[in-house]
Amino acid sequence: MASRSVLFRADRDVPGLIVKFGNYPLHHGGVGAIRSLGRLGVPMYAITEDRWTPAAHSRYLKHAFAWPTTGTEEPEALVDGLLRIGRRIGRPAVLIPTDEEAAVLIAEHQKELGDLFLFPPVTPELPRRLASKQGLHELCVEHGVPSPASAFPETYAEVEDFARYARFPVVAKNREAFVRRHRPAVPGTTRIEDRAHLMALARGWGERPGVILQEYLPREHAEDWIVHAYFDENSAPLALFTGVKVRSWPPHAGMTANAYVVDNPELAALAEQFVKRIGFTGIVDLDLRFDRRDGRYKLLDFNPRMGAQFRLFENEAGVDVIRAQHLHLTGRRVPEGEQRAGRRYVVENIDLPALIAYRRGGYTTPHAPERPSGTEFAWVARDDPGPFFTMMARFVRPGAQHLYRLWRSSRRAVTK
Repeated sequence: MASRSVLFRADRDVPGLIVKFGNYPLHHGGVGAIRSLGRLGVPMYAITEDRWTPAAHSRYLKHAFAWPTTGTEEPEALVDGLLRIGRRIGRPAVLIPTDEEAAVLIAEHQKELGDLFLFPPVTPELPRRLASKQGLHELCVEHGVPSPASAFPETYAEVEDFARYARFPVVAKNREAFVRRHRPAVPGTTRIEDRAHLMALARGWGERPGVILQEYLPREHAEDWIVHAYFDENSAPLALFTGVKVRSWPPHAGMTANAYVVDNPELAALAEQFVKRIGFTGIVDLDLRFDRRDGRYKLLDFNPRMGAQFRLFENEAGVDVIRAQHLHLTGRRVPEGEQRAGRRYVVENIDLPALIAYRRGGYTTPHAPERPSGTEFAWVARDDPGPFFTMMARFVRPGAQHLYRLWRSSRRAVTK
């Protein structure tokens, strides 16, 4: 769905470049960013796996740079590739990373990239620390931000010790952003039911397991919330939004499939204070779980880049986090305004299986509005149909197989 009329003008002389490393062609967030700025007349470019990704078929994309990467390449090679693309664009472009690896690379190589690109001047080591589950947990402890109790076993023996005293179920996640590309311990957030299940998984982790083992917050006592924001060089929010996650895929552990914009001043204040304390600059995508047992929001993930569902959020002036970043980096004022509460976001290709799973599990989201004030679809857009049809062509067979594998891996969590 196209945006309503906006109350500002973007700098059409400064293009945007979607930066992604790894093989995940069906990424609706990149398509959303292309549409968001493209509808304002900003020339848009994107790095894609090939010429048949949905993003490459957006009417708002000026050019797709087909560059297959895995995310395991040497940083110097990735920087060189970005510089080659920058020279081909021919003028400074705003970088828009869609994954942690890209966000970390840009932050740690600002000097090399600074002549050809525009990006927030973040403290170079901060995005890597935030993308690390251990680094994030340490920052939460340091700044008094609630987070689930966590353990970081360094050896197989430490996993055995943890298993003796742990209260199951627990959750396992890959510890470091870059490690997940070439040596993932688990395919994603994984619920572990008991000691036998943990030790069966641990046998495949080797002597140095790259996992975090985390307290499980029971879904019957919890609710998932999200914060998307853009912070300036003083860590002041120029755009900040809150919403509630209704469904995800895999259930309760994966990518947002359905969500609503819901005003939550307490959550907004918590996010703003934490970002100010750590001194972050740029776009953030935060996942938090409200634990009804103690009445606290617990920070699960801090993504130092745009979230795939960012188009859920927009203020009354028509600003989302991607537009806020482009306006700010091009020296323009970011218009203020209240978030458009009640908006709904739907990811068509994963929301149907998620809906079936949630209904079977009996889970509901108390803070979700009964009816949306409007709906933003991840893929379908009347003014830009190409990405939807390309997604369907690529999704049907491999997508169904992938969803089935995810369903099987999460079936225990769904049936509990």
